[in-house]
Amino acid sequence: MMGEVGLSTKTISKDLTVGSVWKQLVLLALPFMASNALQVLYSTIDMIIVGEFVGTPGLSAVSQSSQILNFATMVTLGFSNGGQVLIAQALGAGKRKEMSEIIGTLFTLIMIFAVVMTGVFLGFNNGIMSLLNMPEESYAMAVQYLIICGAGLVFTAGYNMVSAVLRGMGDSKRPFMFIGIASVINLVLDLLFTGLLGMGVAGAALATIIGQAASVIFSVCYLIKHKEAFGFDFRPESFKPNGKYAKMILGLGAPMAIQAGCINISMLYVNSLVNDINVVASATFGVGMRIDDIVNKISQGIQYAAMPIISQNIAAKKQKRAVSAVWCAWVYSGAFTVISILLYVLFGKQMFMLFSDDVLVHEMSATFIRAIVWMFPALAVMRGSSSFIQAIGNARLSMILALLDGVILRIGLSWLLGIKLGLGFYGFVLGYGVAAYGCAVPGMIYFLSGIWKKRRVLAEDI
Repeated sequence: MMGEVGLSTKTISKDLTVGSVWKQLVLLALPFMASNALQVLYSTIDMIIVGEFVGTPGLSAVSQSSQILNFATMVTLGFSNGGQVLIAQALGAGKRKEMSEIIGTLFTLIMIFAVVMTGVFLGFNNGIMSLLNMPEESYAMAVQYLIICGAGLVFTAGYNMVSAVLRGMGDSKRPFMFIGIASVINLVLDLLFTGLLGMGVAGAALATIIGQAASVIFSVCYLIKHKEAFGFDFRPESFKPNGKYAKMILGLGAPMAIQAGCINISMLYVNSLVNDINVVASATFGVGMRIDDIVNKISQGIQYAAMPIISQNIAAKKQKRAVSAVWCAWVYSGAFTVISILLYVLFGKQMFMLFSDDVLVHEMSATFIRAIVWMFPALAVMRGSSSFIQAIGNARLSMILALLDGVILRIGLSWLLGIKLGLGFYGFVLGYGVAAYGCAVPGMIYFLSGIWKKRRVLAEDI
């Protein structure tokens, strides 16, 4: 139990097995929500500045390339979250030595994956972009953006990895600090490279990578300086993967990575359908997905906050507190969803105007908004149920829901509504959005049924 460990005030990790769950969740969630908002700000700033200085073709190029890059980022994040669950449960069970070994193993696995994906993007960028049916006027810029950002993928993976470890420890303030550094640098360099120096899409990509690199370098230096509080000594031998923990991280992270990967693959498929319409539809969908990503990632902060609370309390055999965390997540995410829908309905067109001066994009934005708002209630449900399923380590159910949501429904419904029923752009977006219920509803049923109480606690095997 955590009380038996005697955490000192100098320890970065937090004991989430005592105190008010409602208060703990909101105090953890707010910095996570702010961190996620700043992380999305990277590519959002790119798109706004590119839309201003390069125009609609450049906007389409950045949005489409970002979706491909996001695939690698989200897969990396999936495995990082698998490590996060192990770290939180080890902490909840008072196994700090094991937690250090998990951190070292996670660092090495994520870096290997990032290097491999960088090689893929650099070696096959043209082949990847050709799959998206990119508008001709955007193609060259999209490839350029993919090459530059792909080369810096190790920094993106590094930030997500460090943040996942800190989330598992119940620390939400330092990830916010690290991403804040990157955001400021990215904004300044975006204006300098793309605006003042006229480097176009390449300037936006360079600004993003330099900002992320600065964030990772600063975070690693900070954690090395405070390694005793962090609980990891950073010695070379400590990065040697532990086979047992590597297997557990891959087992937990694979479903999360597959879910994230499948959703991005389905998004790329919908992108290709939209791109067949024209460049205006491509730009509108790209801007819409960026705005949706902002809303989605901010609300995801609630899920990030719920996961360590649930994991620690499940490991500490405090099921009632773990259950309370899910209900808290539902209440907070429900309130956020209502606010998001109101903002979308009342100010949606103005949001699109921040990204593009194209009147045709503004006109098409109304169609996108009418379709995408149907997804928001499902996301609110997922913040509680998905955090619970992932936190208790139910990899099999996560895998099933990942395939149902990310492949069968998102691709199937987009094709059915957009092509088969002839709803076009509206159908593509609507199908993509309502597919989220395929994950939200079964997850909620699983939690409410109480079947999970029969599962073996993951911490017992650490």
